[in-house]
Amino acid sequence: MDAAVADATHKRRTFRKFTYRGVDLEQLLDVSSEDFMQMVTCRARRKFKRGLKRKPMGLIKKLRIAKQNTPELEKPACVKTHLRSMIIVPEMIGSIVGVYNGKQFTQVEIKPDMVGYYLGEFSITYKPVRHGRPGMGATHSSRFIPLK
Repeated sequence: MDAAVADATHKRRTFRKFTYRGVDLEQLLDVSSEDFMQMVTCRARRKFKRGLKRKPMGLIKKLRIAKQNTPELEKPACVKTHLRSMIIVPEMIGSIVGVYNGKQFTQVEIKPDMVGYYLGEFSITYKPVRHGRPGMGATHSSRFIPLK
């Protein structure tokens, strides 16, 4: 009897509701570009104020098309881009973008937490250093390797 009462009174786990600067996700998707411009940081605001050029608008159009051509409950096709300096806007949420890192395209799934960041922040351009691993020149024995 005590176990049944404990299960009934046990509080269900509540998930954190996503908000961007005090605006929840449903309202964020409906907000106009001018209102969104007032929410972002001053650097992003300056970029939007100077206008989105042809390439960033082309990327947004391709992402729209990829989302429209996707069957229900599936992820959209990856859209490749070199635009690492593109700021993630709410319209891009749910899309998959292939961001070029100088060698290959890193697939990035846009999540609500990424709004306001640059695409390049999610595609690392270098291979992190792994300290303490032996390699060429680490010891005297690795100096000479006979070719025979």
